[in-house]
Amino acid sequence: MVTPKLTFRGVVLRGHSHGGIATRPTAPSGAARAPANGASARIRVGREIAGRGGKGVTVISGLPLEARELEALATRLKRLCGAGGAVRSGSIEIQGDHRDRVVAELQKLGYEARRSGG
Repeated sequence: MVTPKLTFRGVVLRGHSHGGIATRPTAPSGAARAPANGASARIRVGREIAGRGGKGVTVISGLPLEARELEALATRLKRLCGAGGAVRSGSIEIQGDHRDRVVAELQKLGYEARRSGG
């Protein structure tokens, strides 16, 4: 027996519930999870412009996450800020100055994040 697939405008939707309505998880797996060992990590959210031709980026460092979880959190934060970015050497870089927005989101996710720098 073949189960019918839920579609929207000809595109097959993934992750649909039994009710027939497509649902999207609110957070990437692992991104909404605070450190497992209960210790609070020092997460710093700062702004850097060095080596970028005068363009500023928001840098999030000190996250106690594995590479895959770091990528998922970076994707979530980039969508929140509406900007591009990258994961480089264990830190997340987001284009532009979004420090306040990022700190608020990380605190909402259960991390002890602080703004650093001026």
